Amino acid sequence: MESVWDYPRPPRLERTAARVTVMHAGRTVADSVRAWRVLETSHPPVYYIPRDDIADGVLEPGTGRSLCEFKGVAGYWDLVVGSTRVAQVGWSYEDPVPAYGEISGAVAFYPSRVDECRVDGELVRAQEGDFYGGWITDDITGPFKGGPGTMGW
Repeated sequence: MESVWDYPRPPRLERTAARVTVMHAGRTVADSVRAWRVLETSHPPVYYIPRDDIADGVLEPGTGRSLCEFKGVAGYWDLVVGSTRVAQVGWSYEDPVPAYGEISGAVAFYPSRVDECRVDGELVRAQEGDFYGGWITDDITGPFKGGPGTMGW
């Protein structure tokens, strides 16, 4: 069992061999055993999937940018599956700060914006609040930042 309160700040980046999948509108849009987890105090893990493990043609550049004090400037991606478009389904750091250089170009998906995300077959629960994009599995305990009243933690 992992407690998010044991995760460090600044966040730790670690490779995972777990099988990470993302499904939407009946299609597997990502399937990887080469993802990275970013672990930060009070946050469920965020999984970054290498672009080579994302289906061809399902991502289009989205609008907006955000700044992470640790990783740098993120850009957003829209998901297009058939006639379905999901705006800002995920984000990536194309030119992260050196400490997070390994995730350059890898995409983190919001589990709340797709039909399902799984880690080693386990269905992921989305981090509340839809800001941080953490993936909650049975082996992760909180409480988690992100829900109402937790932004000031």
